[in-house]
Amino acid sequence: MPVTPLTTLKTVDLLEDERLKRLNALGHFLDNAIRIPGVGYRVGYDAVIGLIPGVGDLIGFGLSVYIVLAATRYRLPASTLLRMVLNVGLETLIGTVPLVGDLFDATYKANARNLDLLRAHLAARSQGGALPSDARFYAGLLLALAGVLALAGLLIFTLVRAAQGLLGS
Repeated sequence: MPVTPLTTLKTVDLLEDERLKRLNALGHFLDNAIRIPGVGYRVGYDAVIGLIPGVGDLIGFGLSVYIVLAATRYRLPASTLLRMVLNVGLETLIGTVPLVGDLFDATYKANARNLDLLRAHLAARSQGGALPSDARFYAGLLLALAGVLALAGLLIFTLVRAAQGLLGS
């Protein structure tokens, strides 16, 4: 007896999918919304939000994780999701370093990179090339994201405590 797939992969019309439009808008907001006059370079509100001591990087991390989790609805392969998680993790960990991290946030643009990965996968899938991931990988991904969030929170807590010690409060 032939085995039928649990779910069929439907091709996604890149222009018609409302979810993808919302993800693209969020990615643009976070990484490219502000044009620097005279230079022509664009930065996003992720770098601006990251300037808020303590919570700014956590907010940026949360929004970046939202993009990765929303991208899982497209059943991306494990390798693509891993690259997305590494992009967010790298930006979050380096982003917690004052000033240097904010400059890194403005230039690395993890959300734009992740959306490029998503669009490339969807384009390959529409041509019959890409295979989906499995549920076990998604469970592991959620655990990895929770671990990165915990580490980022611990790092920020430690930095705030150190700053309080230096300021004598």
